[in-house]
Amino acid sequence: MNEKQTQSLEGQHPEHQENRNESGQSSPPEGRLRPGTDVGSLIQWPPTFERVLDSEEAAALLHIHPKTLQRLARNGEIPGFRIGKLWGFRASALNQWLEGRMAG
Repeated sequence: MNEKQTQSLEGQHPEHQENRNESGQSSPPEGRLRPGTDVGSLIQWPPTFERVLDSEEAAALLHIHPKTLQRLARNGEIPGFRIGKLWGFRASALNQWLEGRMAG
């Protein structure tokens, strides 16, 4: 680690410091696992953030009208969430919901 990297880590809490291997890639702090994982699980680091779909994008994926999608989400029939007046959906949650409906 060079002097500039060392200076940037000074003053940080040890749990929030990144560990870097010889190639400069970051790895998770030792001894910390994501909730619900065990030692044998593969942990993706750094964590990824899935883009949130709006009603129109999610409805287009399902080939339904956005108002129908919003009604299903409001009634708890399909996974979604509200932030203020806007509905948000994760494509992975919609995919799981759809697979569950196809299996049953």
